[in-house]
Amino acid sequence: MSDTVAESAAAPAVVRHAEEVMGTVFSFDVRGGDAEAVRAALDEAVASLHRVNEVFSTYREDSQVSRLARGELALEECDPEVAEVLELGAEAERVSDGWFSMRYQGRLDPTGIVKGWAAERAARLIAAADVSGVSVNGGGDVQLLGVPGPERPWRVGVSDPLRPGGLAAVVSAAGADELAVATSGTSERGAHIVDPRTGRSAVTDLVAVTVVTPRLTWADCWATAAFAMGSREALGWLESLPDVEALLITAGDEVRCTGGLASRLG
Repeated sequence: MSDTVAESAAAPAVVRHAEEVMGTVFSFDVRGGDAEAVRAALDEAVASLHRVNEVFSTYREDSQVSRLARGELALEECDPEVAEVLELGAEAERVSDGWFSMRYQGRLDPTGIVKGWAAERAARLIAAADVSGVSVNGGGDVQLLGVPGPERPWRVGVSDPLRPGGLAAVVSAAGADELAVATSGTSERGAHIVDPRTGRSAVTDLVAVTVVTPRLTWADCWATAAFAMGSREALGWLESLPDVEALLITAGDEVRCTGGLASRLG
């Protein structure tokens, strides 16, 4: 779980909004820009999240993904976004050597990529309205674009899974035009991450993996895959990925991190 850390210094005009959708809360923090253009872009971004829920929800029998999984709908009959997400998911499966999967109990289930992709897309919709900065937090996974104010970067607090209410780290987006922070773990939702190789809940030495990389689509996927791997294999794999840093916390309160993570803390 991650949260954008509030800044108290002078900043451009601020628009904040929280929207319940996709079984969680998406929080928007928009800085600068023309008020009317920002509101229109925010409305478009919120509408896009609800549309994603209608199309991709595996809990809705009438969603395009549910119908596709049952063979009632062909991929070319679905919205173009379905093919886009499935292509991205296939790439995540390839890069992770199958530790990230879009199947659950033998059935198509792109849930593991949809939320991060949707939040990133919503952030980019708003950024296109010529704002100075935008933060979109989808259930604790955050996409940051631009800056919240002159000479001030976005900062994201990473919750400590073993100490409720505490922070394990604070990630700074200083020097980055875009940055994403995603965490997978058991402290918020229990043992919900599946080991694709067994089809059962992943049993590893980890309680949380936080990934920092430019795009939330990938941060979300890599955090999920790394958690399923366990700390020993995950750390080496994460080190091999370009523009990726990570923080891993084990059940024994051991903290492991990639070599460049220190440059992103502050």
